[in-house]
Amino acid sequence: MKKMNTASPKDLILNILLAAEGRPLLTREAVEACALFGIPPSSVRVALARLSGAGQIEAIGRGAYQLGPAAAELARELGSWKTIEQRLKEWTGAWIMVCSGMLGRTNRTALAKRQRALNLLGFQELDRDIYVRPDNLVDGLEVIRQRLRRLGLEQDAIVLKACELDEEREAQARKLWNSQSLTIGYKQIRERLEHSLSKIEALELEEAARESFLIGEAAIRQMIYDPLLPPPLVDEAERRACLTVVKHYDMVGHEIWRRISDSYLTE
Repeated sequence: MKKMNTASPKDLILNILLAAEGRPLLTREAVEACALFGIPPSSVRVALARLSGAGQIEAIGRGAYQLGPAAAELARELGSWKTIEQRLKEWTGAWIMVCSGMLGRTNRTALAKRQRALNLLGFQELDRDIYVRPDNLVDGLEVIRQRLRRLGLEQDAIVLKACELDEEREAQARKLWNSQSLTIGYKQIRERLEHSLSKIEALELEEAARESFLIGEAAIRQMIYDPLLPPPLVDEAERRACLTVVKHYDMVGHEIWRRISDSYLTE
């Protein structure tokens, strides 16, 4: 388990708002929740101000916040990990390709947004400024193009389907992901969550909240950034087993944090 001070106030605030499912977050709740991780009130207020300034949260009353417009699309994308199995189709061997050589690399902000969009949809760099992923997503090419752009890929980037790579590049593309590492990762996540589930109900509420956040966030992050590879590039059964446990753990964690939130409101 991570050390207590590894949780950042920004991550905690955003995760609490996501778990709240539309209910506003009060400053007092944010302060008390962050205190579970040893984060002082001053740091919480700074985080609230910065998140508000960036448009990731917005004030809806005195000392009350909700997710802001800058976080809404990303929140929808991050929340889609729960339905990844329904977003996949059989792979025919085709690839989705993104060409970004005309965009340049000097604008660091644009480059970071571009890379985040590509990472979230599982693309890897095949050659300089050429990224690929298997064409095994149910969404058609145009929907994938729109998702990439909403997440930060520039409009001028070329997004296309590649059906027949040459033999050398086909072999290279299939090796861009470490399939063995992914499969081992699924098993490790599942075992870590199952161990936590076996004891979390016996923990004090505040300790359970800390554990569910730290362990659950790490597992969900891995699901969010999972490249969703098709067989034979990954062990699909191991991924499915892992996802099932992560979903259950997420439900348990949300319930724990709802109990924490209710306890603050009744004090």
